[in-house]
Amino acid sequence: MNPRNFFASVAVLGLTAFSSAKQASAYPIDCAILLCLAGGFPASAECSAAKAEFIRRITPWPVEPPLQLWRCPMGSHNVSLPGGGGGGSDSIPPEVAQYRDAIELWQLSKHVTSGSGGRDVYTSTVRYGYAPSSGEWVRFPSNDNALPEWLDDTIRQRTGKGFQDEYGRGFRSIVVRMQDYTGASMTEWVSY
Repeated sequence: MNPRNFFASVAVLGLTAFSSAKQASAYPIDCAILLCLAGGFPASAECSAAKAEFIRRITPWPVEPPLQLWRCPMGSHNVSLPGGGGGGSDSIPPEVAQYRDAIELWQLSKHVTSGSGGRDVYTSTVRYGYAPSSGEWVRFPSNDNALPEWLDDTIRQRTGKGFQDEYGRGFRSIVVRMQDYTGASMTEWVSY
């Protein structure tokens, strides 16, 4: 191969790769979160970045919704809401809203300390967050008795004890439950 043609080919390939990378990075992260969430966050660079952003948004406690559909255009002008509105049921197709609506977020903390008489004392905090069909992200305090069975099972798997068990090690975590396109639930435990 002629060296001149070789360098010209490398230059064209480099510009093509740069152009493609620029186009690929231009998509809104929330579109990637939606697509990767629907696919169960498959292994890829794009889905790894989407999952990392999803987790960043929910840790240690959500300062913003984990999935912000109003930032993903989806070919509709109705979805982009001024002021960061949640993208209510009237602006998002039901087949897309189902992913947002299936997200459950739990902030859990359990602290175990030694009390008088050598008896352990535990204190706990529970908060719950979700997006109702209105699309607005809501969070509110909850209590130990309000934990769904799937969450108590997850806590037992991670800590060896149930959340209400008097003994066991303390922890602070965010637990998020979501669904993929088949309706299968996925759970992510994030300690902080």
